Amino acid sequence: MSGTWINLIFDITICLSLLIGAFFLISGSIGILRFPDVYTRLHAATKSSTLGVSGIMIGAFLFHYVEHDIVSGKLLLGIAFVLLTAPVSGHMISRAAYRAGVPLWENSVKDEYADVLKEEQKRQARDS
Repeated sequence: MSGTWINLIFDITICLSLLIGAFFLISGSIGILRFPDVYTRLHAATKSSTLGVSGIMIGAFLFHYVEHDIVSGKLLLGIAFVLLTAPVSGHMISRAAYRAGVPLWENSVKDEYADVLKEEQKRQARDS
């Protein structure tokens, strides 16, 4: 009797993980289409892909563990890789876009990176 309840709980957990992952991927796709500038689009793409792909991979990991008694190291490494690299790559792409002169949306509240960039340029000019 308890085996069937445990299997039901695992099945619900797997389904929820897959649905949450799919929800984040779909909402990120909508955000990419709807947001006005490259920075907000990149934010939507980075956050949603990190959470969406991780949710789907966690669901796949749990499925393989429950159904086949396999602890997939590849899936665990994939989850860790996505969680570590997607935010860093999004940050680097947005910094490169800012340094290339891609303008912010006119309704952006604050440009905090402008002061940091000016200080860095002053320091580089002073040092050279």
